[in-house]
This record gives sequence, C-alpha cells and structure tokens, in this order.
Amino acid sequence: MTELPRIISVDDHVIEPAHLFETWLPKKYRDRGPKPLTAGIGELAYVGGKYQITMDPKGPPTDWWIYEDLKFPYKRNIAAVGFDRDEMTLEGITRAEMRRGCWDPVERLKDMDANHVEGSLCFPTFPRFCGQTFAEAHDKEVALACVRAYNDWMVEEWCGDSGGRLIPLCLIPLWDIGLAVAEIRRNAARGVKAVTFSEIPTHLGLPSIHSGYWDPFFAVCQETGTVVNMHIGSSSQMPAASPDAPPAVQAALSFNNAMASMMDFLFSGVLVKFPRLKLAYSEGQMGWIPYALERADDVWEEHRAWGGSGT
Repeated sequence: MTELPRIISVDDHVIEPAHLFETWLPKKYRDRGPKPLTAGIGELAYVGGKYQITMDPKGPPTDWWIYEDLKFPYKRNIAAVGFDRDEMTLEGITRAEMRRGCWDPVERLKDMDANHVEGSLCFPTFPRFCGQTFAEAHDKEVALACVRAYNDWMVEEWCGDSGGRLIPLCLIPLWDIGLAVAEIRRNAARGVKAVTFSEIPTHLGLPSIHSGYWDPFFAVCQETGTVVNMHIGSSSQMPAASPDAPPAVQAALSFNNAMASMMDFLFSGVLVKFPRLKLAYSEGQMGWIPYALERADDVWEEHRAWGGSGT
C-alpha cells in the first residue's frame, strides 16, 4: 500500500523556552526585557469576553513571563498535547508538565514523525500570534530588541538544525512600518519566507489595509517571496454573540475573523497592487470560502456603483 504523503502544517505553536531572552536579547536590554518566573496562579475569571488572571502563592505552580506590567502565564489548553480533552483546561502549567516537544526542537521533530508531519510552521505564544505583546509595550526600544531576539531564536535555534522541517515564522515591529520593512529584509536575507501579521489590524489600534499605510510591508513581502500568515485571534478580538457568552461561542465563531479579513483584502485593492503577494490563514477553517467568494462576486456585480472598492 502506498504511504500517504506527509503534511505541511501552517498552524502549529511553540512554547518559548525559559532561556530565550536571556540568551538572545542583547545584554543592555536584559534587565528590562521579559523574564521567566514559576509562581502560583489564581482562579481565572471570564468577564466581558476576557480572562482576568492573578498570581496566587497558594495556587498551582505555573510558568510565567514577566515583562513591564504584564504577567503572562502558560495555561494547559495552549500546551495540550498529551492531555485528554477533559483535561485541556485553563489551569496553569509548567514546562516540566508539558510534552517536551512544546519547547524543545529536537523532541518536536520526533513528535512530527509520530504525527505524519513533514514540515511545521509555529506561531508564538508569549509574544501572541503577531507580536501584540511587544506592540503594546511602553519601551519601544526594548520591544524592537525583543522582536529581533525572538526572530533570531526562531531562525537559529528553533529551526536551525531541523533540516528545513521547522519553518521559521518571524515577527515584525507592528508599530513602525519602516522598521517592519527592515525586519522583513533582515530575515529574508537568511532565507525566511514567512511573517505573522494581524488578520484585522484596526482591532489593534493600527491603520487598516485600506489606508495604504501597509503597502510598503506588502511590497517587500511580495519582493522577497515572504508569505503573510494570519492566525485567528491575531487581532486580539474574537467574535461573540453576547458579552457574557461562554468561550465556546467564540471558538465556534472563530472563522468569522478570517472571513472578514479576506473580504478586506478582496475589496482593498491590495491584491491588485501586489498580485504575487501570498496570504495564509491559520485555524480559519475553509468551508466558508466558496460562499464568501460567491457573495463578494455578487456584491461587486450588483452594488459596485455605491459599494466602493480600493480597485
């Protein structure tokens, strides 16, 4: 029987090792950069569609990152491999409790072999899906150094000895278009072909893709063959019907962000200006695509006189 071809996964995730910033961040920034900490976590409260997280010395041991005024814990549901579905909770977790492949590239390759995966592109966890953690930081000099340190770790350590099976996915400094373009070029020069970006930048307080602000970014991505990767939740908002709806509602509706993002791109003119630009949506599902394209065609045919278009 012919063996099925192994898959290329563009929706994997990595847990950052505790040594990342101590190793890769320049020394002059380390006292102001992210620091690992193991401490107890309190009970999580889900209020208005967001989680309220507290430290509690009496709570279960949890691995955290401490950065400026941010306290970021790792939770079991984001390092869920090896747990039964009913154990994939929001409780805190330490790296010692995780499957080692969550943060060790050698072990990740073994896990990929077991899971019939040839290549894997991994989104960040502590920086969030498109680097929002650093975009929200107060000290942008340190934040830029953190973006570069993460990318150096991603390229040199996480992917470096994988024989091309671990595919580097890099961050950009979202707050400065010139620095973002420079970071694309810096990474493209060493063979990087993927960057993570927000599905809906306006939700992060950034300019929309209709504004033209991001055109230099799209231009350099097209020029260097860098794929723009967008994960659900990279806009820091998930759709929900009601503010007090349970998280399952957000999860069931998560494809909406990808669909909204694709409509933005279709009617912005970006794909006309940059016809070789490649977009990838991760965890956005795909069953909606035929309907969305049909609807977009119908809107264009019937309503283009008043509907407006970037084209």
